[in-house]
Amino acid sequence: MNYIQTELNFQEETSEPAPCVLKIPALLPGFTNTDTLVCTTRSKREAYCLYGELVTQPSDMTCPECGGTMHVNNHRDTNLRHLPIGSALTNLRFDRKQFYCPCCHVSKMQAASFQAKGHRITIQLYNYARDLLSKGTYTLKQVAEITGLGKNTVKDIDKKRLQELYTTDGNTLIQPEQPARYLGIDEFKLHNGYRYATHIIDMDTGHILWIAYGKKKQVVYDFIDHVGSEWMDGVEAVACDMNSDFQEAFEERCPHIQPVFDYFHIVKNFNEKVISAVRKDEQKRLSEEGNEEAAKALKRTRYILTSKRSTLQSKDESARKGEVIRKGSKLFGSEDIRRKEGYEAKYDELIKENELLFTLDLVKEKISEAYRSENEPQMANAITDIIDMCNATGNSHLKWFASMLESHFEGIIAHATYKISAGKIEGINNKIKTIRRQGYGYPDDEYFFLKLFDASRHAYIRNEASHKVCD
Repeated sequence: MNYIQTELNFQEETSEPAPCVLKIPALLPGFTNTDTLVCTTRSKREAYCLYGELVTQPSDMTCPECGGTMHVNNHRDTNLRHLPIGSALTNLRFDRKQFYCPCCHVSKMQAASFQAKGHRITIQLYNYARDLLSKGTYTLKQVAEITGLGKNTVKDIDKKRLQELYTTDGNTLIQPEQPARYLGIDEFKLHNGYRYATHIIDMDTGHILWIAYGKKKQVVYDFIDHVGSEWMDGVEAVACDMNSDFQEAFEERCPHIQPVFDYFHIVKNFNEKVISAVRKDEQKRLSEEGNEEAAKALKRTRYILTSKRSTLQSKDESARKGEVIRKGSKLFGSEDIRRKEGYEAKYDELIKENELLFTLDLVKEKISEAYRSENEPQMANAITDIIDMCNATGNSHLKWFASMLESHFEGIIAHATYKISAGKIEGINNKIKTIRRQGYGYPDDEYFFLKLFDASRHAYIRNEASHKVCD
């Protein structure tokens, strides 16, 4: 594997050295270890200081301009970080000569072939840090602790590594590795939601193909220009949310591509924009009518009303077995459930006593049935029935949902032909959150995007150590 370079410092100063009897061979070309001292760093880590001499090569004394012989003009004490030995750090110290040409007045420093370009570390340490980073399982902080380097230094090494892997010139992303039949597109928040970025993925492999700022049409236009119209001819469908800009951009530039709105995004809109709003309205109405008991019963029921019946049954079963379960952000055990009624029983009581909530339950079930349709005409009939049911209630929130289904009708029923879902997209979104959390946020967006590019190409292995033992 070829490795790259960036910039480093020896950040941990040593205290009074203690003499060491043995010399430790550094195995570096041109470097001769003459003495070794054991020191203690400010962080209380042991460090080996390898004192030595740098062999003068004939090329060092040759002038790069006139080819004449140069002579020694000055000396410079040089420190380079080297590979750690166990938990102990290692530092090279040697005298580096400065040569001067009396003919053309050119000066140059003696070459150290083992020094990483642009760094005050050895190539071996540079490669070691890069190799740890390439595994994709270590954070910057962990690699910094293992190698003894600064976190910013490790970040620079990693960024250079990623630029070599996923860009052509340090800025332009590489072309997709292979053609794609189905694409997925979604936006995610940057910097606590003040900015947005959009990623486009290959739905078959889960690889991120494009990341750019914003969530407008221009993101799609730039991606199409990047991959070319010939590559886009092989794409059949794109899974996206209800962002009309994405849909319109694909329809304008690639009319042969079918936008598909999957079950996840339909249900998400139904839960957030309809069920939550209806519950609040009903609670307010009951309270105004003086039915405080019924209004109180609707408090803290959002989770129950938005969950599938199978999910509620699973929660009840876990509670009966005495397992600790999670509801929202709270943990519940079997004792908590026994003090109340079960989730499913509570749900049945709510929809039994409220006609509007019963309608929501019917709509939820019909959406699930519609997305199990075998063909587009069958799915079109199911979605039409849902639209009629919502409009018949006269409720403003359900009428809004019916309008949304009508405006996205073609993309919704296309799911019967193109069985693609947002599973991989949501998986990438979860990876984004995990990487951001592990890095305590990434102020360098370019580096963050490259990290996401790399993470989408790393297969997830649960209990990786145990897998290696079994192999």
